[in-house]
Amino acid sequence: MNSEKAVVVFSGGQDSTTCLFWALKKYKEVIAVSFDYSQKHILELSCAKDICKKHGVEYHSLDLNLLNQLAPNSLTRKDIEVDKEAPSDSVPNSFVDGRNLLFLTFVAIFAKQRGINNIVTGVSQSDFSGYPDCRDIFIKSLNVTLNLAMGYDFVIETPLMWINKAETWKMAYDLGVLNVVKEDTLTCYNGIKGNGCGDCPSCKLRKKGYLEFKEKYL
Repeated sequence: MNSEKAVVVFSGGQDSTTCLFWALKKYKEVIAVSFDYSQKHILELSCAKDICKKHGVEYHSLDLNLLNQLAPNSLTRKDIEVDKEAPSDSVPNSFVDGRNLLFLTFVAIFAKQRGINNIVTGVSQSDFSGYPDCRDIFIKSLNVTLNLAMGYDFVIETPLMWINKAETWKMAYDLGVLNVVKEDTLTCYNGIKGNGCGDCPSCKLRKKGYLEFKEKYL
C-alpha cells in the first residue's frame, strides 16, 4: 500500500479546502479532483482550480453531468429555490441523490489507476445537514464495497467527520490557512465566493461556525 500519496475530493469549498491542506501536511504527494455536474454554484470549480494552482497541487475536474439529469434539485435547477430551513420530515432539497457515492467511486477509480490508496473527503456527521451520504456508516460501507469491487485496498479518510464547523475553522487556523479558507473558497449554494449570500443554509452554517470559532479560540 502506498502511504505517501492521496487524492482529495475537492470542491473548492470550506470543508474540502481544509481537508486539502490537512492532506498536504500528511502526504508527500496530493492530487485534487473536482466534479462538474452543472451545479448552480459552478464558480466553486474556478475557486478549486485557483487554490490548487496557487499552492502547487495537481488538479483535475471530471465531467459528471449525468448526475444533473438523474437527480434534479435546488443545486442544479434555477427554477428550484434552496430550502432556507431543513424540512423536519425529509432531506433538504439541496441534497443531490448519489452525489458522494458517485464522487467517491469515480475518485477511487482515478486513484487506483495511479497506484494511490488514500482518498480524503470532507464529509461530516456532526454538521451533515440531514444528508445521509455524509454519515460515517455510509463511508465505512462504501470503503468496503470499493475494496471488494476493485480488489484493491482503499482507505477513505474523513478528517472532519466528528467535528463541528467551529472546529473546522480551528483546523484551518492550526494549519495556517484560515485566510485562504475565509477568502478563497466558495461554500454558498447561490455561488457567491467568500462570505457568500448569507442566506442559504450553507452560508448560515459557515457564519455560525466562524463566530463560534472566534469566540472560543481567538
